[in-house]
Amino acid sequence: MNEPAPNVAALAAEDKTLLIVDDDKPFLTRLSRAMESRGFTVTTAETVSEGLTAIGKGAPAFAVIDLRLSDGTGLDVISQLKEKRPDARGIILTGYGNIATAVTAVKLGAFDYLAKPADADEIYNALMATQHDKAQLPENPMSADRVRWEHIQRIYELCGRNVSETARRLNMHRRTLQRILAKRAPR
Repeated sequence: MNEPAPNVAALAAEDKTLLIVDDDKPFLTRLSRAMESRGFTVTTAETVSEGLTAIGKGAPAFAVIDLRLSDGTGLDVISQLKEKRPDARGIILTGYGNIATAVTAVKLGAFDYLAKPADADEIYNALMATQHDKAQLPENPMSADRVRWEHIQRIYELCGRNVSETARRLNMHRRTLQRILAKRAPR
């Protein structure tokens, strides 16, 4: 990987507009203030619809978007942002991290994916990163059970979190799938 990011220095020098979409009001306020102190012109939104409206008014150069919002998924916001402004740098934040969602976020145009709680310094560094670090070989690779669980989670997300459709696509009984989804991720 180790590919340089597309002109982040030039982008930051000419346009420091930032959209933050998060339904956690105290976090949204703190992050907004922290990013303003770093020179960004910040627009905030608490829902997917507010985020999409803000992008419609003018797509920002940078975005920090929570994955799960009260009215949908932040992936819709990142997708719309990349459609309106392909050079924008978006970061997805989530407290519900899994590999499938991270992959989906990156495919839709997110530059990075951070687990909550992330502080302003981590977010700023992710927005300004000049390259993706090459992934290292994991010291403790995932177990077969974990790989299976991640695959099920990926299909579940792709099916819009519809249990019946996911079970059909995985050729699995719906109740069996519900039991798997109710359990914690294996290690």
